[in-house]
Amino acid sequence: MAQPELTVITPTYNEREAIVDVLRDLSEALRDVETEFVVVDDNSPDGTADAVREAFAGDASVRVIVRTQIRGLALSIREGIEASTGHFLLVMDSDGNHSPADAHTMYQICRLVDVVVGSRFVYGGGMADRRRYFASYTYNLFMRFMIGTQIDDNLSGFFCIRRDRLMKFDFDKIFWGYGDYFFRLLKFVQRDKLRLVELPVFYGPRRGGTSKTAILNILVLYTWEVFKLSFWRITGRW
Repeated sequence: MAQPELTVITPTYNEREAIVDVLRDLSEALRDVETEFVVVDDNSPDGTADAVREAFAGDASVRVIVRTQIRGLALSIREGIEASTGHFLLVMDSDGNHSPADAHTMYQICRLVDVVVGSRFVYGGGMADRRRYFASYTYNLFMRFMIGTQIDDNLSGFFCIRRDRLMKFDFDKIFWGYGDYFFRLLKFVQRDKLRLVELPVFYGPRRGGTSKTAILNILVLYTWEVFKLSFWRITGRW
């Protein structure tokens, strides 16, 4: 396979019920783009990786990486990025929350800028789970005040970026923990004054399985990271 235009990276853990349909929908939505799909699985006990291999046997555009060492969302995404070959990199959830149609639009816009972030909080965006929507919106207001970000959805994790821009960043300062990697990444994007556009997206319901997010633990982790970034902002250490 020649170097693709786009790499789609989907981290997974126990997403057997959803991942195959998500990849098929993505393949259809991106049929006019030379795309590789990199599924990074944290050694799911439900057989997620095997389900992908079986469904896409012989399809060189779909690759599966199974991680057996230190697991976690941010490290999975980093490994997917480091294994990617596309000129543009798109990261999205594997549970159906993120729309394949939005992925195509995101790539098209990214050809004109440096980074595109899928945002629930700009006009036209939203979320099926209204309680989570308002909780996330409120927390984003807190983040914007504390760390001075000009971005509406700092917790998105649904984004497209030019490969050459991303590879200039220090991954050791970004890709660890859980979804907190994303607002660290955005600080690097803003620091380097990359051209960023927020695309309104709507988060749909999961296609299967259950959420693995421990809300209280994640809230503590994110808040600690926000205070650290705020301190670095004040002291100029960033």
